[in-house]
Amino acid sequence: MAHHTPPRPRICPVCDGFASVHITTGGRNARGHLRTITAHCPTCHGTGTITRHTREGTRD
Repeated sequence: MAHHTPPRPRICPVCDGFASVHITTGGRNARGHLRTITAHCPTCHGTGTITRHTREGTRD
């Protein structure tokens, strides 16, 4: 009986696997912590990997 293994995910070519980043907004809160926002890669949606059928620039 042959086993079919699913294709291995590839590293996203847009973000090189660094799918989520925190960006400082320049301000600080009342406790002195930097205010940040999180940005996710639009191609891999923050996972860092893509499947073989996913292409750059496509939208869901």
